[in-house]
Amino acid sequence: MKIVTRSELEQVVKLSEDVIDVIEDGFARMAQGRVAAPPSMRIDVPQHHGEVDVKAAYVEDVDHFAIKISSGFFDNRARGLPSGSGMMVLLDAVTGRPQAVLLDEGYLTDVRTAAAGAIAAKYLANQTVQRVGVIGSGAQARWQIRALSMARRFDEVLVYSTHAEHAEQYAKDMFRELGLRISAQADPEAVVRQSDIVVTTTPASHPVIREEWLHPGLHITAMGSDAESKQELEAGILARANRVCCDLISQCLRLGELHHAVERGLMSADGVVELGQLIQGSAQGRTSTDQITVADLTGTGVQDTMIAVYAMDRVDDNAATRVFESERWMRHAWRQNGSG
Repeated sequence: MKIVTRSELEQVVKLSEDVIDVIEDGFARMAQGRVAAPPSMRIDVPQHHGEVDVKAAYVEDVDHFAIKISSGFFDNRARGLPSGSGMMVLLDAVTGRPQAVLLDEGYLTDVRTAAAGAIAAKYLANQTVQRVGVIGSGAQARWQIRALSMARRFDEVLVYSTHAEHAEQYAKDMFRELGLRISAQADPEAVVRQSDIVVTTTPASHPVIREEWLHPGLHITAMGSDAESKQELEAGILARANRVCCDLISQCLRLGELHHAVERGLMSADGVVELGQLIQGSAQGRTSTDQITVADLTGTGVQDTMIAVYAMDRVDDNAATRVFESERWMRHAWRQNGSG
């Protein structure tokens, strides 16, 4: 069994058109009924403002599948640590034997989540985009803009964070990286009203975006609401939108923005579509420039399997990759610990 570190994965997996295509293929396969994915599991750690999610999926005709453990501890910035971390275990789809542990520390999750945001914009945002808004200034706020720049051309980015200094640093960092005009805004309303696309990337438990701020042609990708208690959008936003799309409807009815609107009786899930349906053409996305569209992304196990298999296909079997011989280790542990 191979053990691959984040630094090794970063060398072979980049956010690219290839990666976006791989994740898009995973969504299409899910829409075709070729994916077996159990409900995600979450462990809340409220004492330390943290959570751990476990996601997995088996994809037909793919020789491996992943089980992903992903953590988000949102006070870590004060400790000088990233909020997200985690790892993926890759199993052989024929024998069930573990083949690799990807110690990605959340890197692969960041990449596959960003790819999903780009795919949502591809099918739901207007072709002509001048200004993009970002709510949040953490790691995923950066990844989403990187990915979105592969799906749409835009001239300017507006960013809002509850911590003004973080938004200012985001603007400086992303200007250096992408060369776009990026400015921090004092409130989220200014971001939404001035933007053609808005991406929300926060762990908020109360709505950050109000229905009254919507305007014709706006597309919103909400990817922070991955727990029952989280909510970035007022429920009325989904009810008012001309098209609501989820990565996985059954999961969004439990964890995402959608469940707030449905539980309040503002809408039903009957007209909601999944991203995979847009990809394979069995449902339509945006059909006019004036429509308001929303993508509710909670993160799926199929994304994890697709990115993990893609990564392992590109990992060189070299001296830097540790090979863990499980049977030898178990015999050694047995001798050390005895039969008790």
